[in-house]
Amino acid sequence: MSSKSTFSNSTSKSYALAFYELANENSALDQVEKEMISFIKLLNESLDFKKVLINPMITKEDKENVLLRILKQNNYSEDSKKFLSFVASKNRLFFLDKIIESFLNLVSIKKGELKAELISSKDLTAPEQEKIKNELSESFKSSLNIDYKYDPNLIGGLIIKVGSVMVDTSIKTKLKKLEQNMVEI
Repeated sequence: MSSKSTFSNSTSKSYALAFYELANENSALDQVEKEMISFIKLLNESLDFKKVLINPMITKEDKENVLLRILKQNNYSEDSKKFLSFVASKNRLFFLDKIIESFLNLVSIKKGELKAELISSKDLTAPEQEKIKNELSESFKSSLNIDYKYDPNLIGGLIIKVGSVMVDTSIKTKLKKLEQNMVEI
């Protein structure tokens, strides 16, 4: 692992911890968690917005102004505005994805949730995702925080990862195993 990667990970975790403590101290953890989930979604859906935040040619003051306008338009809490404004003022917006990811992981850990990844070949509806989440929570006897991804390349089936446990029922994997077996013969 490069020193730059280690620096970004440790810096992101430090910012995330500070943000967690701020939100927890102000009893706004649930609200801030929801806002950060929607903010990540916004970053992923609006590449123009993301490009503005990481563009080195745009001053940190201009980035902070754009960021605050977006947060105000979407009625973000004062805690979220203050923290994200602070990150912008320190010119650390290029770490923002990692900071928020670390923050959300920290919230999950503090809630006692297990982190799970669900990848499906079919675009699952919210009720379908919720049903799978409930069944997995029951099986693992713990609440889960599921990161859902749709991957049509799987052809059919699901891939579920919870901690070190992985269940892969995808047709893509079955075809690869069949191909390997045929090559060995």
